[in-house]
Amino acid sequence: MTGETDLQKLLTDMRPMLNSGRYVFTTVEDAVPPGVTPIVTVTEPEGITLVVPVGEAEAAGLRYDYVAGWIVLRVHSSLDAVGLTAVVAGELADAGLSCNIVAGFHHDHLFIPYERAHAAVALLEDLARRSSGVPRPHSEDHA
Repeated sequence: MTGETDLQKLLTDMRPMLNSGRYVFTTVEDAVPPGVTPIVTVTEPEGITLVVPVGEAEAAGLRYDYVAGWIVLRVHSSLDAVGLTAVVAGELADAGLSCNIVAGFHHDHLFIPYERAHAAVALLEDLARRSSGVPRPHSEDHA
């Protein structure tokens, strides 16, 4: 059940997958409202941060301002692996994309601005190809 720790293998095998839907970060003081099933919960001194589908947030009257796409890196990364999230975040930052990363037991989860989520997946797929040594596809002029 141990995850992968080799950085090159993690990058090569990350297989980013964009989940359908839009997700938001919101906060509640002490309890998850009925009808809300969080993707992520984080308990902080200021309250409980929730990442939830936008429809659930709206139905529960929860406020939010950041709408994200949810990308899963499908490689089973070890929790003590070094460098995967740093390289991924750096790649996205170089493209001007914010990235909120949450580590799960099996996979890393990225929350990217919704309108650029497909572009983020393409960038990560390209990073995986470059990490494996497979040449990048390129377009040729057929004039």
